Order: sequence, then structure tokens, then C-alpha cells
Amino acid sequence: MPKMKSHTGTGKRVRVTGKGKIMKQQAGLRHNLEKKSSTRTRRLTGLVEVAKSDVKRLKKLLGR
Repeated sequence: MPKMKSHTGTGKRVRVTGKGKIMKQQAGLRHNLEKKSSTRTRRLTGLVEVAKSDVKRLKKLLGR
């Protein structure tokens, strides 16, 4: 049986914290920034925790 490989694309998009939470960049900050208010773009910066329903699938992709 070959070794399980972690999904490299997922590894580049999410980060696992010390306590095991999966963090991701919040969606909506890639384009059409002129239309969005500076308050909104500021709120979209930083990392957010992944939805509870996606955690199991992402952990499997990461090989954890």
C-alpha cells in the first residue's frame, strides 16, 4: 500500500494552529476592491476559523 499524500493545494490555503483549529483567509478580498468600503476591506483581512462542517474534510486532505 503506498503512503497517503497530503493535498498540497490545501496545505497552501489553510493553516493549523497549535490547538488544532484550521484557519483560512477570509473570502472576498481578491477583486472589485474599489466598490467595497474601506471598513469592509479592513474587516476581510486576517484569518478566520474554518466552518465546523468543513473541518473533517480538510483534516483528511491534510493527512491529519
